[in-house]
Amino acid sequence: MASADLRAELECSICLNIYTDPVMLRCGHNFCQDCIDRVLDTQEGSGGYSCPECREKFPDRSALQRNITLRNIVENFLSAQPVREESGVFCTYCVDSPVPAVRSCLHCEVSLCDKHLRVHKKSPEHVLCDPTLSMESRKCSVHKKILEYYCTEDDTYICVYCVIGEHKGHEMKSLDEASEKKKETLRNVLQKLLIKREEMEERVQSLQEHRRKVEEEAAGDTERVTALFRDLRRRLEDLEKRTLREISGRAERISISIRDLEIKKEELSRKMRHIEELCNMTDPLTVLQESDTGDLCDTEDGDNEDRERHEELLHDGGGLDVAGVLHTGLSDIITEVNVYSYIQGAADILLDVNTAHNNLQISDDRKTASKSDRNQNRPETPERFQLYLQVLSSRSFSSGRHYWEVDVGGSESWRVGMCYPSIERRGGKSVIGSNRKSWGLDREGDQYEVKHDSIKTPLPTNISSNRIRIYLDYEVGRISFYDLCDLIRHLHTFTTTFTETLHAVLWVYRGCIKICAGKREM
Repeated sequence: MASADLRAELECSICLNIYTDPVMLRCGHNFCQDCIDRVLDTQEGSGGYSCPECREKFPDRSALQRNITLRNIVENFLSAQPVREESGVFCTYCVDSPVPAVRSCLHCEVSLCDKHLRVHKKSPEHVLCDPTLSMESRKCSVHKKILEYYCTEDDTYICVYCVIGEHKGHEMKSLDEASEKKKETLRNVLQKLLIKREEMEERVQSLQEHRRKVEEEAAGDTERVTALFRDLRRRLEDLEKRTLREISGRAERISISIRDLEIKKEELSRKMRHIEELCNMTDPLTVLQESDTGDLCDTEDGDNEDRERHEELLHDGGGLDVAGVLHTGLSDIITEVNVYSYIQGAADILLDVNTAHNNLQISDDRKTASKSDRNQNRPETPERFQLYLQVLSSRSFSSGRHYWEVDVGGSESWRVGMCYPSIERRGGKSVIGSNRKSWGLDREGDQYEVKHDSIKTPLPTNISSNRIRIYLDYEVGRISFYDLCDLIRHLHTFTTTFTETLHAVLWVYRGCIKICAGKREM
């Protein structure tokens, strides 16, 4: 059954609205309880009662029975109806209670609900439109007739009298035709707007993806900058202590020299007294038998050294020494800032199996080098190291700033660093740091040192973590080593002018060394 037909079956014949609390008379007809109560009240005292629909008479007032089934049908029907937005226009004929209008008739100048719309005349002069309160706006202001045409020359809406009047001979279109043309234009505009919106959505998605990447980078940058400033604060505190020690050390050095001179002056006074005693003796034999006269007569002992020290202290450029300490310390700090500022991530280092010694096992991901008691039986080539358990990186560096990191916790004896590809592959000079073509950091037992061209520089402190960072600034000519402890600690920097490309290089005496990812765990 169609929705409209079902709605008609659910309408009370008294109020013509859908049943509210439906009740049933003896004859079987249903009404709203309030509606039938009002009708029966009017019949009271007339000698009997009758059904308003079938006119069946009852000698007494009929007992009203609630129709539970019908009430449930009404509730289900109403819940299934789409919610209609109220226009604020109500049916002209529903005077007892306001009912929202669904259409307005321009001919009759009335608004109609669903019920009254069904009984409204359907003749052509009755023009229906959406519910409206301003029906005058739909009529010609001159002739008070319904607007039916659109004059394209004057761009205005006119009635049938305007067509034969002041707009006679003008190009006309029916409102439907003009409306369809405008709709076509609007559809073209809509299509363009849809394309623009899709482009904007793509840009939004692109920016959102970029924002996610920026947020990820920002998290890493925040971590790096926090570690940097923590390290800088520690370095500045250390530099302050060293500078203050240098300042206070100047007076302390003078005090030590004064104390030494006082001791020597007292010794000279003792010698003078002893000599005077000898000179005053009358017994020549006693004077001649004095055993330490040679020592007493040595007046030049340490004089030159004392004079040099005296001149050095008098002309001590203390301010220059302090400036030197500050300059060196601040230069190291600036180097640290450069390391953090210009490098966004670690270089992707893979080990070159073609250069690995045959007792060096390389992992499948080419990140780990391990000493092996078993010969790997790789082909003997000019590129392969023959004496030392060394291996180069497959990647080379010929410009820019880069760093890479190694985990040395798996070995107690190792060397890491960088070298030219022309480094020797045979003989004693082929090990890292023992030639002019390589720069390395070395651990032997508990001793740490850096080495280049066989020149060793012991490190004053041990490495406290298992992770080492090697930093390269090719244009500046700098290779630096860092201990990645809680506060990154600078170990040593080599400065030179590079003449070839550079490779990372490892030497494993025992155990293993692993190339690390760029992100450092805090």
